[in-house]
Amino acid sequence: MVLDELRLLGPPVEAVYGNMDDGVLKAELPREHVVECGGARIGMVHIPGPRVGRAARLRATFPDCDAIVYGHTHVPEVTRDGGVWILNPGSPTERRRAPRHAMLMLVVRAGEIRPELVAL
Repeated sequence: MVLDELRLLGPPVEAVYGNMDDGVLKAELPREHVVECGGARIGMVHIPGPRVGRAARLRATFPDCDAIVYGHTHVPEVTRDGGVWILNPGSPTERRRAPRHAMLMLVVRAGEIRPELVAL
């Protein structure tokens, strides 16, 4: 399983399951998760719901988070909404409607989050 391979590279690995994951992975991973890292709280979810109202909905789902990372759309996003980072890494493998393949790197220090979208 890819998750096991990632864990071998450098634990800890934090993840949520997505809509294309099999039952084994869905049983192992949560649908939503909050990670504390470098003095910041980062919420994670795969499916963010409809585009309209997305940022407000994500902030309500993760009210005490400094950043929220979501996926599913394959369209990169790096925005701030109400002081909270709303982030989508895009996809390094299937760009679908996105202009290019992408991934996201976060540097987190002393509660400050610096996201960098990397075009591939």
